[in-house]
Amino acid sequence: MTDLFQRFEQLNTIGASLSNERNIDRLLENILLAAKAITHADAGTLYRVSDDQKTLRFEIVRTDSLKIAYGGTSGEPISAKFKDLPLYRENGEANNSLVAAFSAIHARTVNIADAYTAEGFDFSGTRKFDQITGYRSQSFLTVPMKNHENEIIGVLQLLNAIDPATGAVCVFSDADQRLAESLASQAAVALTNRLLVNQLEELFEAFITLINLAIDEKSPYTGGHCQRVPSLTMMLAEAVDATREGPLASFLMSDKDRYELKIAGLLHDCGKVTTPVHVVDKATKLQTIFDRIQMVDTRFEVIRRDAELAMLRAMLAGADRATAEQAWHQQQRAIDEDREFLRRANVGGESMKPEDQERVRQISRNYRWTNCAGEDVDFLTDDEVENLTIRAGTLTQAERETINYHIVATIKMLESLPWPKHLKRVPEYAGGHHERMDGKGYPKGLKRDEMSVQARIMGIADIFEALTARDRPYKPGMKLSQALQILGNFRKNGHIDPDLFDVFIQQKVYLRYAEQYLEASQIDDPAGVV
Repeated sequence: MTDLFQRFEQLNTIGASLSNERNIDRLLENILLAAKAITHADAGTLYRVSDDQKTLRFEIVRTDSLKIAYGGTSGEPISAKFKDLPLYRENGEANNSLVAAFSAIHARTVNIADAYTAEGFDFSGTRKFDQITGYRSQSFLTVPMKNHENEIIGVLQLLNAIDPATGAVCVFSDADQRLAESLASQAAVALTNRLLVNQLEELFEAFITLINLAIDEKSPYTGGHCQRVPSLTMMLAEAVDATREGPLASFLMSDKDRYELKIAGLLHDCGKVTTPVHVVDKATKLQTIFDRIQMVDTRFEVIRRDAELAMLRAMLAGADRATAEQAWHQQQRAIDEDREFLRRANVGGESMKPEDQERVRQISRNYRWTNCAGEDVDFLTDDEVENLTIRAGTLTQAERETINYHIVATIKMLESLPWPKHLKRVPEYAGGHHERMDGKGYPKGLKRDEMSVQARIMGIADIFEALTARDRPYKPGMKLSQALQILGNFRKNGHIDPDLFDVFIQQKVYLRYAEQYLEASQIDDPAGVV
């Protein structure tokens, strides 16, 4: 009686633990191990009904006395060891000869005292197993797993009940059967719930992928970013989680924490769906829907033509031919030099010199031309001058603000969603990757102590990916040493978290990322930098 009471208590504990397990393989393994424990079974098999409802698939096999463990967390794959059991014959009849199939088809528990003397079932496979291993299969308890919708989703089969007092194989008792049926019922609900949650998570992640695909379709320069940043974020987060010394030693992540950060990483730039394509894809300073440098070239051709006509008119008016032609050739050289200079200025770089910016303005004033309205105007419009004198990169201040707004849009979009408890911090993680440790970031100007470690991790991942990305329209991907040097300077000037940067370097997170995502030509020796 005491043993039965203890097993009931054990059943209650098992039920609670099953509902908390997120990993399907561990859940299935825990179900079988729990069933073996409360029935004192030496061996057991857990089957799952296939999606097409036609077969039983082996999931977990355990035999203690033979030290056999397949499936689950054992590391031993099960699919190559055992073939699926058909629930129906080729003619469509129920396969009642196999006890596990019979239990699943008819939703009935089958308790057999001795497989060698039992009638009505085919135990030839069992006998063959015994011949090979020297085992003696005797008592069988086969229990269907029925979920809350009255659907059979699996079968729990226990083998050789062991008498705790004598150690001898015995029959599964009525109490064993009731306990196993109760556990099977709890396990079926737990498994169904976990599968449902997994399906919802898969659906949710599919929607996220859809959003990133939409961004990718808008611009090929951001789609890869939306995948690489989450990957690097998780690499760095795992490295921090493994750290046992220093200021980050207390940072630990559960499976739920990992999933939350993963989702935040995938959604960190979802606001870019609101960013105009011509801004995201702006490869040159004059690019909008097309590169307006072509219009500037056309004007130079007009200026060249007008200069040539002026020369010819001068010669017709009696001017010296040689003098007129020499002046014309000098003017042509000046036009070619100015045109080539504007072409170079149109390509964004790290920094444009003030004297080059002034030369752009001077060129605009030096040449006059007649526009389509018949007006005599400066060679360059005010907007063209503003763009061609951009100091660094290809974006004007207004365009940078448009780009920066994507993070505001991201926060608005994410904060509008009814997040479940375990994903409540996704907006904060995703919305903080452009903040700085010194409070000079955006959009909220948060300082280091106002940010989570996860948001700070994502900030480093976002920067490093952007530096090394080889698919940007305005620059090639940096070499590893150059990117690490810039990141190191960011550590010093309060841009990124210094402790996280140290882990990034010490645990060689940068190298793992580089080996997976960078071209071989980018992976140089960072000695002297790290």
